[in-house]
Amino acid sequence: MSLGDHLREFRRRVLIAAVAVVVLAVAAALNYERIFDFLAAPFNSYKQSNPQSAISLNFGEATSAFSNLITLSVFVGVIAASPVWLYQAWAFVVPGLTKKEKQVSLLFIAATVPLFLGGCFLGYLVLPQSLQLLYGFSPSGTSNIQQVSAYFSFVTRFILVFGGGFLFPVFLVAFNAVGILPASKMIKGWRVAVVLIFVFAAVATPTADPMTMFLLAAPLVLLYFVAYGIARLIDRRREKARPDWLDTSDDEASSL
Repeated sequence: MSLGDHLREFRRRVLIAAVAVVVLAVAAALNYERIFDFLAAPFNSYKQSNPQSAISLNFGEATSAFSNLITLSVFVGVIAASPVWLYQAWAFVVPGLTKKEKQVSLLFIAATVPLFLGGCFLGYLVLPQSLQLLYGFSPSGTSNIQQVSAYFSFVTRFILVFGGGFLFPVFLVAFNAVGILPASKMIKGWRVAVVLIFVFAAVATPTADPMTMFLLAAPLVLLYFVAYGIARLIDRRREKARPDWLDTSDDEASSL
């Protein structure tokens, strides 16, 4: 494909992803109150378990309620449309797929979507503990007047960080499948990878507490070794499928 064809293909796939996000965002806007109650549940749970703390969600100005509706609708639209935009991204990166590669791409999407959604769900489960810890730093006699926009900005970033982090092992396997990252390099560099995972968890999470960092980093470390296991299986299959004459040519080239 020429550069112009690539740009047109990129525009087409971005348009498809954007339409999917917009349609699902509109559907989310029609169910705004349910979504609001669902995302505010961790906050309300903390408020009920700590009746002595004067804490509440507040709209700071006249436009805040409308702005929050738009923000939450887009957030839900992005998550709900994840199967669409993840597939569009993968299909653009790997053009001209053969029949076998198409099967690999379908497996890629089959793994990516549940991992992304599972990461988002884990972020939602971890959220109450993070709020408990963060609000616990408030000195006695003070009150937390939490702006709705600030709270939901924190919640959405928190959930998306967990969802995006869980895509990390899928891309490792994808790099291995196209021959960029062999399994041998993955296992040799596992110590560096673990350190980088913890650094990513510390930087990416919107909270500064070590508990949240560990709750994100621990599953990612586990998924890293799962990705290594899958990459090793792929490398073994690749070696078995390698023609004998190619091995002979490599030996002759090395002797020269």
